[in-house]
Amino acid sequence: MKITPVLLGLSLAAAGISLAAAQDASTSSIPAVLTITREYVKPYKAGMAHDKTETAFAAAFRKGNYPAYYIGLNSMSGRSRALYLTSYASFAEWEKDTKVIAKNPALNADLEHVGLADGDLLDQLDSVVFTYDAELSYHSHADVSHARYFELTAFHVRPGKSKEWHMVSKMYRDLMDQANPDAHWAMFDVAYGADGGSYVSLTAINSMAEIDQANAAFGKVFEAAGGPDGWDKIDKAFGDAVDTYHSELFSVNPRQSYVSEDWIKADDFWKPKPAKAGAESAAAKPAKPAPAAKPGS
Repeated sequence: MKITPVLLGLSLAAAGISLAAAQDASTSSIPAVLTITREYVKPYKAGMAHDKTETAFAAAFRKGNYPAYYIGLNSMSGRSRALYLTSYASFAEWEKDTKVIAKNPALNADLEHVGLADGDLLDQLDSVVFTYDAELSYHSHADVSHARYFELTAFHVRPGKSKEWHMVSKMYRDLMDQANPDAHWAMFDVAYGADGGSYVSLTAINSMAEIDQANAAFGKVFEAAGGPDGWDKIDKAFGDAVDTYHSELFSVNPRQSYVSEDWIKADDFWKPKPAKAGAESAAAKPAKPAPAAKPGS
């Protein structure tokens, strides 16, 4: 994870918990600025090898008292990759945090050392910066400390179709008011690092059963739209506004995350137990030599 600093297609998932800053659960709020660092991991390098380097990054940040926490996610669909979500109250706060590194030679050295090892595992690295869009969000929540998965739905609005995008987004939110007012998501608009018109809606999921529940709830949304004719109207409006969109599923990896002590104390998930001696798989152990054959056998 580097300090560097994807995207609702109104995915029609009818339930979820919106992303919040990876800060203390008691003080968390929807971030005004969200950076997503994306690492494309080489095939078969996304397991313990990547955990090892990312754990070293987190240890370096903790040792250096770095103030900006982040959540590490590993892909469950699409290309092998890891995402690191860092939240800030403002761009000024982001600048303040980066100066902490600039003024700490020991932390700089630790990050460079770990970065060289991590780089050997990667095919590609990039970062995108987003800002929170309250108007396009729906019942945004702040605390995601118990999330175990994230759904990210990427989409791109056609040039000159921002008005239509806001219109169809409101149509969908109105459906939620009728069919599933408990639904909620946080919407972010690209600021740097991607084409204009890119957005990201992030949904945190405590268990995968929530995905089943969201899919089952879609029938109510369809009915609220007025059946096939009403849904066709919304579908056409969406197609007029958006040219591409897709969803991806990620799991939260505590070994690749850097979170506050409050999160760690509140939930053991954020403090994975080290592997016990002798717990290696049988396949990893050297084979036991076969006993020597007895004379004449």
